[in-house]
Amino acid sequence: MTDPQQGHETGSASDAGKIEIRLENLAKRFPGVSEPAVDDLTMEIPKGEIVILVGPSGCGKTTTMKMINRIIEPTSGRIVLDGEDVTKVNPDQLRRRIGYVIQQIGLFPHQTIADNIATVPRLLGWSKERTSERVDELLEMVSMDPGRYRKRYPKELSGGQRQRVGVARAMSADPDVMLMDEPFGAIDPITRDRLQNEFLRLQEQIKKTIIFVTHDIDEAIKMGDRIAILREQSHIAQFDTPERILVNPADDFVADFIGRGASLKRLSLSRVRDVELHDWPTTQEGASPEEIRRLLDGSDKSAVLVLDEQRRPLRWVNAEHLSRSGNGRGLDDVGLPAEAVVQPNATLSDTLNEMITARYSTAIVVDSSNAYQGIVDIDTINETVRSMRRAERGRLRGDDAADTDFDDEDD
Repeated sequence: MTDPQQGHETGSASDAGKIEIRLENLAKRFPGVSEPAVDDLTMEIPKGEIVILVGPSGCGKTTTMKMINRIIEPTSGRIVLDGEDVTKVNPDQLRRRIGYVIQQIGLFPHQTIADNIATVPRLLGWSKERTSERVDELLEMVSMDPGRYRKRYPKELSGGQRQRVGVARAMSADPDVMLMDEPFGAIDPITRDRLQNEFLRLQEQIKKTIIFVTHDIDEAIKMGDRIAILREQSHIAQFDTPERILVNPADDFVADFIGRGASLKRLSLSRVRDVELHDWPTTQEGASPEEIRRLLDGSDKSAVLVLDEQRRPLRWVNAEHLSRSGNGRGLDDVGLPAEAVVQPNATLSDTLNEMITARYSTAIVVDSSNAYQGIVDIDTINETVRSMRRAERGRLRGDDAADTDFDDEDD
């Protein structure tokens, strides 16, 4: 297998290059079907990375993933997990070593959230105290207050909250490997983007080896350290980093599957933390109209961003709003909500989506406590795309091409 440069930061230095899972000549034939669902698949899954299986419907990606924890038994071939051939071991014991998240979530409706998360620890014989501590730890990890949610039932949660619980349950016994079968596919687009970002933030901490099935190439590019684009019967068309697949698709099948709009797709390879933030005039809540007007007069911006005592963005105030406040209305009653707020781990693609609906063509960047950090504007996005084009064309054509602007690229 080639050693492509990494699309995302993963694993520790000691884990670099270590193979967590190896599939050797894996095949699956279902009775009464002439063609195999999976035919002679060989693949290596590096430790601590998110590897995406993506391809057309019916190509065998979900069957492949389910063979790894032997929900579907392979017809032939081997599955090697951390150096051990697990093809013939007890499948129940194998599944307890591998976290599993599905699109339908699969929570037990008659059990509380705490009991759902505790399913595998109970099977492993953990003590009540250890299990309870682990439940609270995981709820906090997926941004759900244990005191508020541990005694609730799945029907009392939103779809996004249930999906968070599904992820927490998959991590309950701290498995080295997680399988995720279209985990965000049944959720509305806005919640889906947020959950994707939260999971990527979480992966920076937990460094799990994850096999992730999706039919969405945009999700694959955003989420994957490596992507395996599969043809029918899980034949690998290309297995590489998202960047290399976008820059240099292996053949017409891969190029057609990626589709047009490669520049926008490449924005999923960069994150807010990778770009320089811009300053914007800000003031604290309770500032006088005179102070805000001085900020406006001394800036080329058309509005001031108002922050609360914890420096969390509240609203935009411009000259028109100030004139309204002069008619007996306080500043707390005027202005526009501070929307289009992103964190440093958000992709530039997500940031652009937020920015499109923003009043000032900007996205407000906050840290994990929602404190203001700076601004990303549309010029930053444009320059990032241009830099990507120059660098990528330079790699493909030689260093001399890197100095040429390719604004006529057909995306």
